[in-house]
Parts: sequence; C-alpha cells; structure tokens
Amino acid sequence: MPAKGAESEVLTGETLLARFMALDAFLTEHQALWKPRPFTHLQLPWETSHPELAQWLRQRSLQAAENDHHQPWLIEDAPAPFAQWAATARALSAVAELPASLLKASTHRLNVDVPGRKWQQIEAFASRLNFTTKPTHWLDWCAGKGHLGRRLLRDVQHLTCLEHDPMLVAAGQQLSQRHNLPAMHLQQDVLAPDAAQAIQPEHTPIALHACGDLHVRLMHLASAAGCAQMAIAPCCYNRISTARYQPLSDAASQSSLQLSLDDLGLPLSETVTAGARVRRQRDKSMARRLAFDLLQRQIRRSDDYLPTPSLPNAWLEKPFAHYCTDLAALKNLSIVGSPDWDQLEAAGYQRLAEVRNLELVRGLFRRPLELWLVLDRALFLSQKGYEVRLGIFCEAPLTPRNLLLLAERQPHATACG
Repeated sequence: MPAKGAESEVLTGETLLARFMALDAFLTEHQALWKPRPFTHLQLPWETSHPELAQWLRQRSLQAAENDHHQPWLIEDAPAPFAQWAATARALSAVAELPASLLKASTHRLNVDVPGRKWQQIEAFASRLNFTTKPTHWLDWCAGKGHLGRRLLRDVQHLTCLEHDPMLVAAGQQLSQRHNLPAMHLQQDVLAPDAAQAIQPEHTPIALHACGDLHVRLMHLASAAGCAQMAIAPCCYNRISTARYQPLSDAASQSSLQLSLDDLGLPLSETVTAGARVRRQRDKSMARRLAFDLLQRQIRRSDDYLPTPSLPNAWLEKPFAHYCTDLAALKNLSIVGSPDWDQLEAAGYQRLAEVRNLELVRGLFRRPLELWLVLDRALFLSQKGYEVRLGIFCEAPLTPRNLLLLAERQPHATACG
C-alpha cells in the first residue's frame, strides 16, 4: 500500500520502485480474479471461492453494470471482499497530476482540422512539459500530421516529425509550410533498423499515444542516442510483436507475473462514452456472440470458448437464426436439429448482463495493471540514467490513457542495466 497522502503524489525517484513492488504483489496475488475473461467462461474460477459475490453480480441488470463500468470501486453494497479489493486497487492506483504551466496562446490557427477532443489532449499534454533545460529541437514520434509538435514550437526551436504514412507526412509538411514554421516532416518506419539514425542527442522526443512497440522503441533509441529529455504518454500495451509481454526494467524482469496479449488488453477495456444507437448495436453484437457461444458448445460437445472473427455490422441486420447458421458455417460447424432460437437469443442477452457485471471485478484491476506497465517503463528509463516523473496530464473523461512519463537526464548521468 502507498503511504498516506499518496493521492497527491507525482511518482519520482524511490517512490517509482516502491509503488511498482506494491502493485506487483497485489496483481500477482489476485491474478485469478483479473486474468480469466467472463466473456469466454461460463463460470469463472474465482466464483467457487466467492459464491455470494458471484451470485450478487449475476443477478444484477445490464443497466446496473453500465452505470458502474467506469468506476467499479464506488460500488458500496457488493458482498465482501469486493470493497477490500476496490480500496486497495484505488489506493495503489493513486497518482497526482503533473504540474501545469500556462501555455502561450498560439500565434497560428493550429487547431484547424483537429478534432476537439484530440486538440484538448494536445493542449493538456503540452502544458505539462516542464523541463529543467528548455528544449531546442522537438522530435514528434509517430507524429501523424505533426499537430502536437507544431503546438510546442516556440521562439528559435525546431521540429522534426517522424511518420510512417506518406499521406500524413505530406499533409503535415503542407500545414507547417502554411504557418511558416521551422518543421521537417520525414517518412520513417520507427520500427525499422534505420530509425536510430533519425534521433539525435539534441532532440527532445515526444509521443502522445504511440502504441505498444512504437513508444517502447522510442525509449530504447532515445536513451541510446543520449537525448537529454523525453515525454511519453503510452497507449495500447497489447500492440506488440511478441505473444507475451517482454519486461523492460530489472524489477519487472524479476516479477513472476506473466502477461499474455489478452492480459495486456485489460487496461484498454474501459469503453468510451457512446451514443444510444452505438450502445444498442454493441450490446446486440455481444449478446449474439454470447448466444452463439452457447450453441457452439452444444454442437462441439465441448466447454471451450471458440473465437469468432470480427463481423460487419450488416450481420446484425440478419434474423438471429440466420446469423447463427451463417456463423456456424464460417466456423465449419453443422447445426443439428431445430434449436429454440428465441430462447437462445434471450439466453445471450441474459449472459450479456451477467458478463458485464462479472467484468466489474476485472475492472478493479484495469488501472493497477496499467500503472504497473507504465512504472516498468519509468524504471527502465531510471536505469538509463534519467530522473523520471510519472503523473497524469488530463482527467480520464478526456482520455483514460492519461499517464505521462517525463524523463530528464542530468549532465554526466551514467546509465546502468
């Protein structure tokens, strides 16, 4: 457990390792709660140990699950030990906002053609980049059109934007030229061997929501190049080329926690706010998949989940019986007899309510696992000689991926590990 007052802490120095170790112990002890996915199990392993909690969750409505999805730790009337898990998870996840500085108003209309939410994220990210030494050359990693880098440019600073998509490179270069800014937009696959040549010691790399391997690659290359500073807001921890998570720091390497791609997807399982039509469509799709899961278990005489491919939305317009027979054919299964389609469809919706409520237990571990992953990155950078600050740069409704790493290497710092 973090010390009293951890709610107001930006994590730095020794607190990075202390929090990581506490999270590691909590996640390891309770992995039987958060690793199995309710969507793929008819009964979860932990239900036999906590039957009262399981029964309570299973009898709740779908609407109740929806109401509690974003903040499951606020549920007050769940049977024990839900409240205990929730309190520990919340305490271990507590991280303060990084100090913000007032951004100078842009002298150009840089937010044109940028979606409002994305521009708010850029503003929030940019306001937290308080370094001891003022950057002279920003390096916007996986830059898209370079909106973030352009927003940061001040006085005599320069900007280099690296982006893989040639259309975005061209569009970004055109925007920078239109505003007469000292920016260079380069087409670069940042995972390619030659990406190392694009990073220079004088660069200050920035990455706002570069996925998985992309931001990990940046940390490796920037630290090797001798960059004095960097700022990274990680995203999509499951977008990696390996089947399992590869720890970065010594502390994570010594952990017994083994993370699959499914596990790495847990921090991203928080659904975004959507309109009523999108929610109905999502629920219908999930209920049908859960109903088909019941059917395929009968057909195959197996209690194992059978993965099915993503289907076009047009499939939801099919009558339910046609949906199931077509999906069965897609999986080379033959439906025997005449199933009671109405009963099966109703069972799918009942399972949907149960699954969503059972997922509230997993939901308690979303943020602890994400913080464990970001702390692994922070500790890696510490081993490379950086002083690291870890905090949040905006409120969760703007983006749940709101953790930001600020790394600054002091003069004559030596790397280890």
